[in-house]
Amino acid sequence: MTDEKQDGNIDEAVATEEPPQYGVGPFSIREVALAGTWLVAFVVSFFPIYGDLGVGPSVWSSGIDWVLTVGVPTVAVFLIVLRRLSPQGIRRVGSLGIDQFASVAFSVATVLWLTIIWNSFIQLASGRAFLGTWVVWVEFFLMLAGVFLTVLAPFIAPFAQDFRGRPEVPAHRNARPVLPVSPRPAFVRPEPAADEDAPYSEDTATADENAYEAAPAHAAQAPATPYAASADGSEATADAGVDDTPRGAYDDAETTVLPLDEQDADADARADVAAAATATTVAADRPEAATEPVHARESFEHVENPSSTVEPAAATAPQHQAFWALVPEERDIVDEIGIPVFRIGPTAWALVIEDRGDAFVVRHEDGRIGYLHDVSGVTRG
Repeated sequence: MTDEKQDGNIDEAVATEEPPQYGVGPFSIREVALAGTWLVAFVVSFFPIYGDLGVGPSVWSSGIDWVLTVGVPTVAVFLIVLRRLSPQGIRRVGSLGIDQFASVAFSVATVLWLTIIWNSFIQLASGRAFLGTWVVWVEFFLMLAGVFLTVLAPFIAPFAQDFRGRPEVPAHRNARPVLPVSPRPAFVRPEPAADEDAPYSEDTATADENAYEAAPAHAAQAPATPYAASADGSEATADAGVDDTPRGAYDDAETTVLPLDEQDADADARADVAAAATATTVAADRPEAATEPVHARESFEHVENPSSTVEPAAATAPQHQAFWALVPEERDIVDEIGIPVFRIGPTAWALVIEDRGDAFVVRHEDGRIGYLHDVSGVTRG
C-alpha cells in the first residue's frame, strides 16, 4: 500500500511538472524579443525628434528627457541580461523584482513619448507645424511593444511560459501586506500616589495626630521605655533588658517613694521620655501596608497566590538557545531581503541558533547564516 502511494505521488509530480523551456542560448524567447526591441529604440534615439531630419536636437540633447525615455528602459534590459548571466547577482530594484522594474520602465517611457506626440498635435492645432519627427512615432511604438513584452507577457501564449514554474520565494518586506492601523488609546491621567520619600508636611502631621487618637488604649499603656509608669503609679527604673526575676520575688518588697524635691528635679526628664514613647506607639500602630514597598507587596501576592497567570516578560522574548532541526522536505534559507542562500532537507539536521517564533535563524556548515520562514512540521533535536 505504501509503494502504491509513493508511485501515485511520483506520477502527480511528473504530471504537474512544467515542460522544459527552450530559447536562444541562456535567454528565453521573450527576453530575446525585448532586448531586440530595446536595441532598435536605442539606435533610433540618436536621430532628431524635432524639426527636419538631421537638423533638430535628439532626445539626448533635450535636457534630461533621455533619463526616462531611453535611460531607464536601458537599465531594465541590462538587469534582465545580467540575471541570466549571473543568477546570484542583482535580484531586485528596491522592493521590485527585475521583471516588475522592466514593466514600470517601459510603461513610463511609453507615456513620455506619447506626451511628445500630444504636444506636437497641440502645436499643429494652434496654427503651427507638427514639430515631432518620425523618430517620435517609432520610439512610441517600440516602447509600447516593450509594455506588451513585460506587463502583458504573462497573458500572451508565446511568452507566458517564461513566468510559469518559477520557485516561490518570500516577498521583500516592502512588498508584503501592510499591518492594520490601530486607534491610539486615550490618555488617562494617573492618580497621585503617596510617596514614601515625600517631606513631612502639615497634612502628614494631621494624619499622624488622627492615627494617634484612633490608636488602641492598650498600645498607650504598654511600657515602651525604662521610665514607663506601672499600674500602681510608681516609676520603673529597670534596664531595657529582660528581667528574669520571678514574680513572687516582688510580693514582699516594700514600695520606695522618692522625696518631693527629687520628683520635681526629674520631672523634665520624664516628660521627654513620655513624648518619645508616644511617637513610638503611633508608629507601631500605623498599618504596615501604607509604607510597604510596591515590589514587596507584589512578591507577597505572588507567594500567596501561586496560580497567578502573570508571566515574566522574558517568556515572550526570542529564544537564543541553539538546537538541531529537521525539516520534512527541502526548504530554502533566505537572507534579509528574501534571496535564497542555501537549502536544508530531510536528510540532514540543521543548526538553529535563534528561534524567533515565526522564523528560525539557521547556520550552514560553512558559516553562512539565513532565515527559515516556513517552520511548520519542523522536528527539534
